[in-house]
Amino acid sequence: MQEHVFISLQLVQLRELIIDCISHCLNGHAYNENKATSDVWLDIKELCEYLPNKPKKQTIYGYISASKIPVHKSKGEKKLRFLKSEIDAWLMQGKKKTVSEIEAEADSFLSTCKKKGGKHA
Repeated sequence: MQEHVFISLQLVQLRELIIDCISHCLNGHAYNENKATSDVWLDIKELCEYLPNKPKKQTIYGYISASKIPVHKSKGEKKLRFLKSEIDAWLMQGKKKTVSEIEAEADSFLSTCKKKGGKHA
């Protein structure tokens, strides 16, 4: 025998519930505008699991001491925190350009040189 539960929801709440259910089914992508604008904090263990090369904690500590990775530390606390959006931006900085991207930059550079009489300021 199935049990039925009836709840009262406002239309906005029902819409959010449906969107959350659909987004959960579609690989966990959040379609809720409030969730899309909020950021996620990671601790060092979560960061190690999130990064593509799955580094050890010691490697992360090395990145931190060399100021290579964005990190946050609250005053009076030893716990390190990382903003997922900052980590994503940091990962994108390491992207190698394609040949077509390099050629486009070179063309742009050369066109500015010609406009300035052959010298680039």
